[in-house]
Amino acid sequence: MPVYWVNTFTSIRDERRLRDYAELAGPAMLAAGGRFLARGEPLAVLEGEAALRTTVIEFPDLESAVRAYRSDDYQAALRVLGDAASREIRIVDGVQEG
Repeated sequence: MPVYWVNTFTSIRDERRLRDYAELAGPAMLAAGGRFLARGEPLAVLEGEAALRTTVIEFPDLESAVRAYRSDDYQAALRVLGDAASREIRIVDGVQEG
């Protein structure tokens, strides 16, 4: 059953470092078996606070998602990001159809 990594930025302090992070983080997610399903600014905010950016990445399983986070390549991306942004990351189960 696939899992979904949901990354929501709550504040961005340095757009340049965020772009540099994304250039490294994207390939790290793909190398770990991730598949980007959605990313960008909200099209509409129906409840709660407006999140700045959200990314949804599908992984084949929880182990793959956690391995992606802990990978050397992703950790390098995190060092580039540093304190340039605040965010929340959740990994949630997919829903079985039927």
